[in-house]
Amino acid sequence: MTRSSLTILVVEDHPTIACQVVEFLDGLNWQADHAATGALAIELATREVYDVVLLDLNLPDLDGLEVCRAIKQRAPRNVPVLMLTARDAFEDKARGFNEGADDYLTKPFDLRELALRCEVLARRGQLHVRQEMQLGPLTLLQREKRTLYKDAPVALTHIGFKILLAMASAYPNAVSRSALLHALWGANPPDSDALKSHIYALRKQLEQAGAANMIVTIPQLGYRLALPDV
Repeated sequence: MTRSSLTILVVEDHPTIACQVVEFLDGLNWQADHAATGALAIELATREVYDVVLLDLNLPDLDGLEVCRAIKQRAPRNVPVLMLTARDAFEDKARGFNEGADDYLTKPFDLRELALRCEVLARRGQLHVRQEMQLGPLTLLQREKRTLYKDAPVALTHIGFKILLAMASAYPNAVSRSALLHALWGANPPDSDALKSHIYALRKQLEQAGAANMIVTIPQLGYRLALPDV
């Protein structure tokens, strides 16, 4: 996994620290979103697809452990959570790991170490992605990049498969347009009409395989799969 492929959610209410972290990640050509509250962090982590969540324990509205638990339960996939905190007691760390944290970094920290830990967590997360995904009549074979519908092969383009995989990974939630754009083209997406064209082509390919109306448009958000048999 290359650095340019990582998407990070930075959950930090201290403006100076948040700015430093986001600017550093931007300098690595990573995509960094910022949430200053636990409520916004949960909303973003539920709606978007991230490689790693950097989570401060001391937030103004919710306890960081509560936020971690909610993200682990509601995110579209099991996103790694790296906790950032000044609490360095063993009991604090133990509570964090018990709530689902994947790693722990004590403030103050070296931004270079932060980046290394993000890369390790992201790689670990990719290793746990299922190589075969089964959703009712739909099967995605990730290693071979093949799609089956009712056990019959579906001819998809490379980008069509990536779009379908992103929506299947998020199912039953929707995937935002911004998340799809980043999954397909990283930090340098083409114009917005390109995604629409690929969605249109994917719908046609699925329709030819007997899977009409599988992709539903969610106004002002993105797309989700409609799989009534699941």
